[in-house]
Amino acid sequence: MGGGGRSQVIITADPQTVCRDPAALRSKVRGALDLALPGVCLFSPHSTPSARLSSRLHVSNSPPCQVIRMAGACCKCPVSLSVLKRSLSVAPRGCGSAPRSLPLGWRLGERGLQEAARPSSALRPAGFYRHTGFLCLPYQESMSESLRTCYLYLNQTSRSFAAVIQALDGELRHAVCIFYLVLRALDTVEDDMTIPLDKKVPMLNDFHTFLYQDEWCFTESQEKDRQVLADFPTISLEFRNLAQEYRDVISDICHRMGEGMAEFLEKKVGSMKEWDLYCHYVAGLVGIGLSQLFSASQLEDAEVGRDTELANSMGLFLQKTNIIRDYLEDTQQGRAFWPQEAWSQFAGRLEDLAQPEKLESALSCLNLLITDALRHVPDVIAYLSRLRNQSVFNFCAIPQVMAIATLSSCYNNPKVFQGVVKIRKGQAVTLMMEATNMTAVQTIISQYSHEILKKVSHTDPTRDKTLHILALIEEKSALLQSSLPSRTHHLSPMYLSAAMLLAALSWQYLSTTAAQAQGTGDMQGQ
Repeated sequence: MGGGGRSQVIITADPQTVCRDPAALRSKVRGALDLALPGVCLFSPHSTPSARLSSRLHVSNSPPCQVIRMAGACCKCPVSLSVLKRSLSVAPRGCGSAPRSLPLGWRLGERGLQEAARPSSALRPAGFYRHTGFLCLPYQESMSESLRTCYLYLNQTSRSFAAVIQALDGELRHAVCIFYLVLRALDTVEDDMTIPLDKKVPMLNDFHTFLYQDEWCFTESQEKDRQVLADFPTISLEFRNLAQEYRDVISDICHRMGEGMAEFLEKKVGSMKEWDLYCHYVAGLVGIGLSQLFSASQLEDAEVGRDTELANSMGLFLQKTNIIRDYLEDTQQGRAFWPQEAWSQFAGRLEDLAQPEKLESALSCLNLLITDALRHVPDVIAYLSRLRNQSVFNFCAIPQVMAIATLSSCYNNPKVFQGVVKIRKGQAVTLMMEATNMTAVQTIISQYSHEILKKVSHTDPTRDKTLHILALIEEKSALLQSSLPSRTHHLSPMYLSAAMLLAALSWQYLSTTAAQAQGTGDMQGQ
């Protein structure tokens, strides 16, 4: 093909064409959510030919109303999709890195086309940056073989974060991808119960040094994500290709996390303070590291990276949610992450909470831990309100609203002790599409806080604490809401989330078409 042999998937939608089966469209969107999303562009069919075919496509010629109509599924305006292949030239390394004085990469959506500004929190006007654009996820043919492999591992090891990582802007995308894979490798060592402690502890303590050892790998793991250890030289190579400011953050967080994991290998999570410390090591440090990467990229203010308390709370909220939800799976595999200070009030052993006759005590313990997790929500609100880049905001906000939705489902729910409680995929799709601005996030948090409030029993031992923290969350949201009039006035909904969903659909369609074409060719050759 032309354009240097670089092809891209392009999604267009004709606003005049209406899908007669929106339920089928929603079903396809849900089924496509976990697919990899390589090299996708989204633009209006009404944009000029020169705007479509320029080496750096942008949608500045397309009115926002046309762009949002392309995302009809998100805006309750169903549209039909037309998936085309075009030969396009793109900037190196999957949309490349623009100079620091320009926005890094291309952006889609109003928070991308109009970057959020500080301190007024009003979005910058559309003309503030000239190099605005569309969603361009990592475009594999323009990347090195090792970087393509890293994105392959990202999609293989992460169902939750792969899509939002690949939607980050510019060079930050690669830094976060490598950060994720390094910590995934470290976590795989910690989780592997077949590695003896006398071998595992030194590995965890020294893991950060392996980033600078060209050939280090570990091929003895039995964990499902063992490929990130077996092929660690590929990951460490791309780590060393990152800018120094990114390498410093990743190495430091890896070092501190490895030492913390080693510490808790040899002791149980006892007190509530130790629960906070464990969650800090395995998740709070992730929040701190990501915040420092955001600031290092200059997509976010330095304040975001400096305020480690808020960043730590972001990680603790997610980790505590996972620990609470995964009670049964963890106890069945011999892992104990619920703090003894909490469960010992209600049972002699942690696993006893799963016994039917212990249900009332189990629910009391569950609600106690959920209440403890909810105390991080005011910090979550404060942290998200500081973010000014759309891709970073989506990256941070989507997991947080998923977490509070999960806690709402888990609160006072006996199913936590019978299986894994998960939010419905349709609910997840809705949250992804809506959590693209601060007003929407506050609405979601308020909605699930009220759902929890309705479930609080008059006899629950933690009732007063639960009501108190729910009131604090409501108060924090109200205070912030009154300070964001200019931001909410300019902010339109969910472009980036819509593009991610449409991109997933297009990849699914092209994969199916290619497979059918291959099958037809094989039959004709026989």
